[in-house]
Amino acid sequence: MQAVVYERTGGPEVLTVQDVPDPEPRDGEVLVDVEAVGVNFRDVYEREGRPPYTASPPAVVGAEGAGRVVDTGERVAWVSVPGSYAGRVAARRGALVPVPDGVSSELAAAVVLQGCTAHYLAADSHPVAEGDWVVVHSAAGGVGLLLTQLVRLRGGHVLATTSTEEKAELARGAGADEVVVGYDGFAERVRELSGGEGAAAVYDGVGRTTFTAGLRALRPTGRMVLYGASSGQPEPLELQQLAAHGSVYVQRPTLATYTRTPELLRERAGAVLDLVAAGRLDVRIGARLPLAQARRAHEDLEGRRTTGKVLLLPGGGAAA
Repeated sequence: MQAVVYERTGGPEVLTVQDVPDPEPRDGEVLVDVEAVGVNFRDVYEREGRPPYTASPPAVVGAEGAGRVVDTGERVAWVSVPGSYAGRVAARRGALVPVPDGVSSELAAAVVLQGCTAHYLAADSHPVAEGDWVVVHSAAGGVGLLLTQLVRLRGGHVLATTSTEEKAELARGAGADEVVVGYDGFAERVRELSGGEGAAAVYDGVGRTTFTAGLRALRPTGRMVLYGASSGQPEPLELQQLAAHGSVYVQRPTLATYTRTPELLRERAGAVLDLVAAGRLDVRIGARLPLAQARRAHEDLEGRRTTGKVLLLPGGGAAA
């Protein structure tokens, strides 16, 4: 089979497509034909060897995808199966979630990881209440578009930030009430929109560029939720600053915590996939590329040239 391998850590240039043997399932694992692979920033961190994805090359990159169990034909998706940039994976049964009728493998691979992330952000990190104003950074990205929709489904209001006007239109299409192109002034704008109170939560996957202004955007006892750091890690935070900004909370969550058991994973992923099947959650696939173009996918992701979800297709064409 073909797989995307990195033999050393580094930039996108370390990704190479190689012919490798099919994986051999161990006890408790099944062999899965991969029909679609989700591309995520965690893959970039893995390729670079960044904690917590410290790499041990040579290895096959990736963790998210969807396909069919070879022995049974069952349609499944996953968020944390190592070596997913490949034609086949060997996966623990507990790491797989069933894909409902009406959801294609492409849609499942496009939504399961980022959808579960958006779900825990809106339902757990800060459970959005009716009328809450929140800030969603990078709102035209995979998590951002899904998170904006989930906030609106819970009755909240979204101030979105994007890097371009084209991306701003995508955020508005997902339900954003207000969009700030760039990051300048978003803290002041959300205070205006909320009648001077501030945001109930700031959902920040950007990090260094936005974090400090995000603290200023919060209402008293509001929540800064740093779930990623595409621009780099924020400067160290003095705890006294939390009091200065109104006794605010800061969380650095991970998807692994919120899907730490097979039962939690199936429950959260099932809720997301059911919303997709019911037509209540729109999934934007920004690009479909053959597996051989994994390097391009990483370059586009890091260069902020993507919107929605980028998929890699091991078969080179549309997945079932």
